[in-house]
Amino acid sequence: MGGTGRRTTVLVAVAGVVTATVLLTGCGAGADRTASRSDSAAGGPAAAPDGGANQAGPAGAAEGADAAGKSGTTAADLRIGQRAIIYTGSMTVRVKQLDRAATELTSIVTGAGGFVGGDKRSSDSSDSTATLELRVPADRFAATLERIAGLGEPERRDISTRDATEETVDLDARIATQRARVDSGRRLLAQAKSLSDLVMLEGEVAKREADLASLEAKKRRLADLTALSTITVTLLGPDATPVVTVPEPGFLTGLKGGWAAFLAALGVLLTVLGALLPWIVALGVPGYLGYRLVRHRRRRSRPATPVVGAAAPTTD
Repeated sequence: MGGTGRRTTVLVAVAGVVTATVLLTGCGAGADRTASRSDSAAGGPAAAPDGGANQAGPAGAAEGADAAGKSGTTAADLRIGQRAIIYTGSMTVRVKQLDRAATELTSIVTGAGGFVGGDKRSSDSSDSTATLELRVPADRFAATLERIAGLGEPERRDISTRDATEETVDLDARIATQRARVDSGRRLLAQAKSLSDLVMLEGEVAKREADLASLEAKKRRLADLTALSTITVTLLGPDATPVVTVPEPGFLTGLKGGWAAFLAALGVLLTVLGALLPWIVALGVPGYLGYRLVRHRRRRSRPATPVVGAAAPTTD
């Protein structure tokens, strides 16, 4: 009886497994047929002809990229030719005739499409110098430096660049956001119902407009520095002394200055100590010996103090 019950249980289990397998197979086939019908209706891979892969090639990718660029935010162009580079240079040139060289320098700058932003000259015959601040287009920066070097004998040249591309992109984004905030504030101001709301919104709109004006001023300044490079030229006469350059601020410059000041102070201290040492030996040693002698005599001449609480001698 027990064997018959076990056989029945095994048969029931086998029948359940077979039934589950059949059901799962039918569901999988149905899902595949459904996916095929959906692909055919959508014009997907199942309905695409043999040339569909070619049609979705570079032309399709380009169209998708154009559509994405029109619908979304375009990324900043960070190629070398599109970067915002600020060029700054300085040069010291020794010339034979100072005034003539300054005139030629002005002609070089104006011929390159720039202008002279500052002109400072010293007419001392023994030490004649001229310092001119030039603004030239960025694409003429290197050529202008070479022409300036040809005016005489170059003694010093310093060129530096600063990449302001990220700063420019950040300013553009902040200006766009601030303009949207100003527009929304003005719309709220036009819908104000009470006097308190009107006063509050006027103050908020004025603050937003001031922030927008500040950002736009920074953008104009950055655009000016990017479009026009700055060159500071120092012209030296035949007998003029070289211009001493001031070191740029920084940690190493401060460390060098502090170490030099420490050595200078130590030298002064040692000098003073060396000057005072003979006096210390000549006066200090006899004074110290006299002090010890006086102190010793005082100790010997001081009377002995009786011991407090000592027992008096007894007499019989």
